[in-house]
Amino acid sequence: MNKMNYVKQNLMARFLYTYFCVLSLFILQIDTARAEQSKSVIQKKQDVKMLKVNKKIQKYDSEICEFPKDDEALKKLLSPEQYAVTQKNGTEKPFANIYWNNHHHGIYVDIISKEPLFSSKDKFESGTGWPSFTKPISQGVVVEKKDISLGVERVEIRSKRADSHLGHVFNDGPVEKGGMRYCMNSASLKFVPLERMKDEGYEDWLKLFTEHEIVEAQKNPYKGK
Repeated sequence: MNKMNYVKQNLMARFLYTYFCVLSLFILQIDTARAEQSKSVIQKKQDVKMLKVNKKIQKYDSEICEFPKDDEALKKLLSPEQYAVTQKNGTEKPFANIYWNNHHHGIYVDIISKEPLFSSKDKFESGTGWPSFTKPISQGVVVEKKDISLGVERVEIRSKRADSHLGHVFNDGPVEKGGMRYCMNSASLKFVPLERMKDEGYEDWLKLFTEHEIVEAQKNPYKGK
């Protein structure tokens, strides 16, 4: 009986030892997983902070106005349509582009250089299916070039800094506003809503809008891209 009890006690001791070893390993794995999860949460918070910092860095600066200039960098920056329009003088489809029917207040900037080009205050319904403006946002931001690519003479409009193809200008605009129609491609532009202009570095252009327009834009923010 004593020998039998010894064997039983020995087996029980081994069982308990094995049990506690497995339990300790399980607890260690849980602690390790929690530590990794905690590291992941901390890393995500750091990433969010970094994104916020990067956004601040990317604010438009008229003095610096840095942007990619070589072809490969532009292909990475732009969508295929944006590249075809701005670099190959393409034309997007009417009534199937992002800004032709946009009525929100703000400014339209060059998709590459982010230089201000047009204001919503000068945008009008031309019925063409492309965003149309009576004039640029200020003198000197666009350049005119003779274009006979379709067999007829037209006036091409390009951005001054990035040399992006924007569209063409015609003399059939609203007479009371000068009679010009700057027919632009949405693909060449980026819209900066009025309520985000200050955050994105365009506070100098807020003077184009009334206090009422600014308040209304803040109440009803832009829902597009």
